[in-house]
Amino acid sequence: MTHWDELIIVIAIGVLVTIIGFGASRWRKADLNHIEEWGLAGRSFGTIVTWFLLGGDLYTAYTFVAVPGVVFALGAYGLFALPYTIIVYPLVFLTMPRLWQVSRNKGYITGSDYVKDRFDSRFFALLIALTGIVATMPYIALQIFGIKLVLANIGISPEAALVIAFVVLAIFTYVSGLRAPALIAVVKDGLIWLVVIVAVIYIPYKLGGFGNIFHKVEQVTAAAPVGKGKPDVLPASLFNAYSSIALGSALALFLYPHSLTGVFSAKSQRTIKRNASFLPAYTFLLGLIGLLGFMAIAAGIKPSKAFGNNSAIADLFQKMFPSWFTGVAFAAIAVGALVPAAVMAIAAANLFSRNIWREYVHPAMSRREEATVSKVVSLLVKVGALAFVLALPTTDIINYQTAGGVWMINALPALVVALYVKRLNVWAMVAGWAGGMGLGTYALVQEKFLSSLHDFGFGGKIYIGFAAIIVNLVVVGAGSLVAAAVGQSTPGKLSEADYRVPGLGEAQRPALVQPMAPPLAGGT
Repeated sequence: MTHWDELIIVIAIGVLVTIIGFGASRWRKADLNHIEEWGLAGRSFGTIVTWFLLGGDLYTAYTFVAVPGVVFALGAYGLFALPYTIIVYPLVFLTMPRLWQVSRNKGYITGSDYVKDRFDSRFFALLIALTGIVATMPYIALQIFGIKLVLANIGISPEAALVIAFVVLAIFTYVSGLRAPALIAVVKDGLIWLVVIVAVIYIPYKLGGFGNIFHKVEQVTAAAPVGKGKPDVLPASLFNAYSSIALGSALALFLYPHSLTGVFSAKSQRTIKRNASFLPAYTFLLGLIGLLGFMAIAAGIKPSKAFGNNSAIADLFQKMFPSWFTGVAFAAIAVGALVPAAVMAIAAANLFSRNIWREYVHPAMSRREEATVSKVVSLLVKVGALAFVLALPTTDIINYQTAGGVWMINALPALVVALYVKRLNVWAMVAGWAGGMGLGTYALVQEKFLSSLHDFGFGGKIYIGFAAIIVNLVVVGAGSLVAAAVGQSTPGKLSEADYRVPGLGEAQRPALVQPMAPPLAGGT
């Protein structure tokens, strides 16, 4: 059955968003045939635009569909997203300004551009680029799934919903580049804040208050078979799983290509530091959204046949609100998926054009050709994401994001540790990457991609990505110590001056961490 009021509202907001997306090409008008303009908006965004862009980039359908869906399915465990998005911002404050500065000084577009010069290795840069592209695919798939879910709940067939989501996303990304999601993020954030604030006031009022909501959750847990409840307090059996997935997800988040794209588009280090201070406001919003999962339990929502636990919030809104407001909420979710999917596609396309096509196929291509390759690949990336939607199980869609994190976290030594530790050996880095990726992928396959938690034989199940990065770091550390001892570190092409703000005095500049072990005579 088609819900016409909801459909009309979603179409109206969708048309507005599409107009903004196409009009973005004229905002701060520049040559969009240059990849730095198309993919990074000329590195021109200040604090406010960056706040909206990163908020739109990082708080996605994962936030509005997957997190409350897993709270609805598993209870308090689903709230791991709260400490994860608290831990991440001090890490951003400490590390991303330094990566931004060297990227600005050297003209880097992607994280792999930095890796190539830092280790003087096209091959290692290729591995990091491929990691970013592969890890981004399921994340884009999650966004497409979120749009599909909303449209299907309105009454549009899932197949048609999938096509509509793909076409709208593809066209305005191709035309306007990063400027489109940056502008649309303002609309998206306004809608999301409005919908969530109304929901956390109105729904508890209708359900008799938060006390009654959690009383009903306890009743559901008590009536469920052992191990099948939805507790509002985290059980001891999940302590290790909860803490490891929170920490692992935090370590992975700003390694994603789309996160780095948001960082690199900022106009200064100060912009990044300010946003690391201001972005936790979204964590407050995320906490409110997570509570919607408990509200869905209290309201008697049941998993749907088509979408399982993932449709809990959509079904909750349809049950509790008049159709016109449900339409606004659905539009907010759809736009909330559209913005990050666009940035993700741009970021993955830039990796392909810069670190694969230019490096290995067409080294002499012009800036215009490079931008054209990125635009075309941004479309192909979405096709790849569609394959994930069709091929992987959708029981708990949050696994799309956490599975991507299992792979992406293995870029931590290359993109963060390497900013501060000078004497790292590139082959130790490659071996660490291979160990982490191998272990992570093997464990995901063992879990049939139904979960990102795995029992490695100690302490119960933990986040696979957390185990993978421990293996990675141990191999990198041991290998680099041995390499430094025999004079085989890899200093790369960068000097400390490349990390420095132009004109900054010698006494003011931070220094790289000194050798992990004293090199022998003749060492590099």
